[in-house]
Amino acid sequence: MAGAASALFLLDIKGRVLVWRDYRGDVTAAQAERFFTKLIEKEGDSDSNDPVVYDNGVTYMFVQHSNVYLMIASRQNCNAASLLFFLHRVIDVFKHYFEELEEESLRDNFVVVYELLDEMMDFGYPQYTEARILSEFIKTDAYRMEVTQRPPMAVTNAVSWRSEGLQFKKNEVFLDVVESVNILVNSNGQIVRSDVVGALKMRTYLSGMPECKLGLNDRVLLEAQGRATKGKAIDLEDIKFHQCVRLARFENDRTISFIPPDGAFDLMTYRLNTQVKPLIWVEAQIERHSRSRVEMLVKARSQFKERSTATNVEIELPVPTDASNPTVRTSLGSAAYAPEKDALVWKIKSFPGNKEYMLRAEFHLPSITAEEATLREKLLSVSNSRSHISLFQEYRFGT
Repeated sequence: MAGAASALFLLDIKGRVLVWRDYRGDVTAAQAERFFTKLIEKEGDSDSNDPVVYDNGVTYMFVQHSNVYLMIASRQNCNAASLLFFLHRVIDVFKHYFEELEEESLRDNFVVVYELLDEMMDFGYPQYTEARILSEFIKTDAYRMEVTQRPPMAVTNAVSWRSEGLQFKKNEVFLDVVESVNILVNSNGQIVRSDVVGALKMRTYLSGMPECKLGLNDRVLLEAQGRATKGKAIDLEDIKFHQCVRLARFENDRTISFIPPDGAFDLMTYRLNTQVKPLIWVEAQIERHSRSRVEMLVKARSQFKERSTATNVEIELPVPTDASNPTVRTSLGSAAYAPEKDALVWKIKSFPGNKEYMLRAEFHLPSITAEEATLREKLLSVSNSRSHISLFQEYRFGT
């Protein structure tokens, strides 16, 4: 004869015991906690979908219905298929008695639940599983749930960010990693502070209610797994997630697990406090040829690898308020005087890595006698001018 079940547990969606029936006395209620721990570990393995878990001499067989887990624990070499089929029969019987099998219906009818479990299994072996037969000798009144039209899932806030029933001919996911580098440099050319602010932007076109998972080369996770982190890991700070991300899962194993909204959204934003050399270094030299003519020589040098390219680069060079009639020459890109900004804006559509380009500008001033000191301060600030750079790395995945 095949091995028998030791106990049957009914658990809520968080793994808490609602009802359990001990049939052989060789397991305890603590087995439910062990089962749920193993279940969470199993969910991390996307290739494992089997309804059987083995741990420390105990075999757990389970099915999930609505917000309830039905689980059988056994210490014997039992027929797993037979006991799984028995669990499905238990679901049918409960639905016959309570209309719907949910956590609420179990709490409202625990007396009937215990009577049914006693009749349906004896010493760990399945007995009666026909609801019609059981109804003939279990006459206890059961509270039947009223089946009403349920509001959409988005209204119940279970998954408020996504509607049900979405269908696409082609399932696609697009992931863009966008990072901005902020650097503060003093007058001596030394970096005072630098950080990187990034965002993971997604566009999803997926059918149904898909479960997505994303892993990062996060130093905390790699060190926890005992893997080498030299040059391959980053320390993420100030992480902010979209509401769809399961925070408990991230805290547990640093895996970003989520049911995505439909369309475009920011999955997460983060900040890196790290020493970053300026992607484009700007140097300026000022020459005064007369009391009313000033010439500016600007050098812009890219300090990233040749295979990378900065796009839509804008370098703002402050100039005196009363400057007029600028004459500008550039070795790459175009420059224009922006009087509303009191600046010369140098635009470069594509800036290759490890390259240097020059700009030469000549300005005419009405008079610099009265404003000589102010002019000197403003022109010298050119050497510390900001360059606004947008570097985009785009990764596309299709499912």
